[in-house]
Amino acid sequence: MRGQNMRGTNMTSKIRTLIAMAVPVLAFALAPSAAMAQSSTGSFTGNYPVVVTEVKAGIAGTIPGGNVNFCLELTDDGDYGRPHSGTATLGDYEGGTLTGGEFYVLGNMMFVNFAVGSDTGESVGLVLFAPVTNGKIGTGIFGDTGGLPSSGMAKVGAKGGC
Repeated sequence: MRGQNMRGTNMTSKIRTLIAMAVPVLAFALAPSAAMAQSSTGSFTGNYPVVVTEVKAGIAGTIPGGNVNFCLELTDDGDYGRPHSGTATLGDYEGGTLTGGEFYVLGNMMFVNFAVGSDTGESVGLVLFAPVTNGKIGTGIFGDTGGLPSSGMAKVGAKGGC
């Protein structure tokens, strides 16, 4: 009798351990993923004012730059393989409009990319990398790669703000 009792207690202990391990795994599996969270944010289609400050240029980042304002226009149609992705246009770029950009939302981050040719034939990239929360684009980093690289803080304003 005593041996059966020990086995029963041992079995109960193993079941409790299994349940204790299974509950967190189940909670993780049933939790909404970042991709599912994206789908509830609505569309990013629209225009957004972008103010770039704290600009530094040069390989070592020792050349101070001036603040720059842009109007970022996004078309969120899923054409680039992500539920929230599409074309991007950058208004007020060097006195004109820069077209041909694309954007992607991955998890809670947005990546916007433009390829720009230069007078010397170099290809230069303009990138914006910023957090996304509840359908709003937060403050991120704006960078100009190639040629004379520069970067700065990019404060993205409210949708429809430009």
